[in-house]
Amino acid sequence: MKNKILQVLTKYWGYDSFREFQEEAIMSIMESNDTLTILPTGGGKSVCFQVPAMLLEGTSVVISPLVSLMKDQVDFLKDIGIEAEFFNSTLTVVQAREVSAKISSGSVKLLYISPERLMADWMLAILKQIRVSNFVIDEAHCISQWGHDFRAEYRQLSTIKKVFPGVKVHAFTATATEEVKKDILSQLKLEKPHIYIGKVDRPNLTFRMSEREGNGHKQIIETLKLHEKEAGIIYCLKRADVESISDFLNSKGYENRPYHAGLPDAERKKNQEAFLSEKVSIIVATIAFGMGIDRSNIRFVIHAAMPKSVEHYQQETGRAGRDGLPSYCYLLFSGADYRTWEYIFQKSFSGQSAHKKLGEMYNFSNVPVCRHRYLSEYFAQNYPKPNCNACDFCLDEVGTLADSGKFAKSIVEGVFGVEERFGAEHIANLLVGNITEGIEKWGHNTLPFCGSLKSESKKAVRSMIDQLIAQRYLRRTGDYFTLSVTDEGLKILSGEVNPKLTRVLEKEKKAEIKKKQKLALESDYANMEVGLFESLKSLRRVLADKKHMPAYIVCSDRTLKELAERKPKTEVELRTIFGIGEAKIRDYGDIFLSAIKAYEEKTTNLVI
Repeated sequence: MKNKILQVLTKYWGYDSFREFQEEAIMSIMESNDTLTILPTGGGKSVCFQVPAMLLEGTSVVISPLVSLMKDQVDFLKDIGIEAEFFNSTLTVVQAREVSAKISSGSVKLLYISPERLMADWMLAILKQIRVSNFVIDEAHCISQWGHDFRAEYRQLSTIKKVFPGVKVHAFTATATEEVKKDILSQLKLEKPHIYIGKVDRPNLTFRMSEREGNGHKQIIETLKLHEKEAGIIYCLKRADVESISDFLNSKGYENRPYHAGLPDAERKKNQEAFLSEKVSIIVATIAFGMGIDRSNIRFVIHAAMPKSVEHYQQETGRAGRDGLPSYCYLLFSGADYRTWEYIFQKSFSGQSAHKKLGEMYNFSNVPVCRHRYLSEYFAQNYPKPNCNACDFCLDEVGTLADSGKFAKSIVEGVFGVEERFGAEHIANLLVGNITEGIEKWGHNTLPFCGSLKSESKKAVRSMIDQLIAQRYLRRTGDYFTLSVTDEGLKILSGEVNPKLTRVLEKEKKAEIKKKQKLALESDYANMEVGLFESLKSLRRVLADKKHMPAYIVCSDRTLKELAERKPKTEVELRTIFGIGEAKIRDYGDIFLSAIKAYEEKTTNLVI
């Protein structure tokens, strides 16, 4: 059986080995077990149910939440030679009739459909007349009210077992806490399911978090300079931020498109297609730009503000580096983001769960710790490495203070000294000796610790206070966000605990770090012919435009990178390239070989 599976994997996808848990999930489906598979974005979830569909009799029905996700998946499958169709609201009457006829004939191996279309009486009637090999619930976390993308229509899927007795159901998702996992199993009524949970960690991603300076525009520009010609998403908290950042970047020569729910549908769709088809490299968006973004060569994600949960952060950063190549995630955060989300929650009547998740995200942003470790442990997984070498903390970019305990003790003493009745701004001014009208009014300028941290900037002290809040040594309470000391914070005074704090980096240190980051990025492409890579990228876009589909469907950046490194000269050599299967050889083999040969001849002539 394993040999048959590998043959299908190589013939259609051009892969010669499995990723983590792919083989187990595929075998479970082949052996007719209900399954729940949780693999991180880029972990190869789709292959887990697409390969069995080619080996089992009948049609595999894939329930998917988004139109764009369906279309891209089907375009890709057709491009590698697999009979696939989607059925959703974008089809014309004529197209719907044609697809219905194909489904009825049993020739479709993979049918992508929305939950609403699936549960329509006429669609159920068609599916009952044919052999359905299994049902796949993609983005299964949408079924859970505890998930970050809950969709009420997904609750209908609990009836599949009743309507199609004996047909197995397979749930797939990239992100699921223990609560969400239990909800998926319960709602879908999975029978003795086999459960596969891959590592949450994405080692090809590098995480960096910085306190936002002003509106963050300058920091965004500095980041974009590191990623010239590369594709990226800039996530914003509000629609107004999308518009202002998009306009600002366009004015500075960084061509981009905005995307948020307030744009007309036609404009939003046009902007998304421009990004997916590689007409533009940058999109500035709210989280409305979410699931269904299958572009595999997104090299960076910038959060211009803090997301509302770690789950959202994991999902959104997961859109970077789906092809497995090194990619980068930047978060610009501020205490103001926390207060903005709290205001939004109050208006939307969000419960305690939302506030708890927000606190965890704020904690993640502020605590100086290995980012990979934090994410792994948040999702209840161990992280064995002492140093990930892929985050700002482990790369020593965060400016950890050697004498953190001394600063923490001064701040806690300051909070106690004013009887826990004042906020962070007042405490910071007091500790640096900035005598404001309020400090003078309350006579706090006479307190012995006034000016105890005068060697530090107010901004640095405010940052330390935020870090102590995030690490739960201090807490904000009441309408005025007054600071108080937690039980854990009391241990700072006795020396029982010694928090780690970071300092805002000096300008020279920042410049040095940026230089190192640039060198590291350049090393990602050190082994390949960059000119050939760019030439093949342009060729890929031309080929994609002819087929009216996104460029990454023709082939991934990883495939182009291997082509530019190894420069195959024959079809035999081309078959050893990652992602080149039978259909790719047939459709693009001669084109790629000719392009590589022409490039080498051109560069040879230039040298002569």
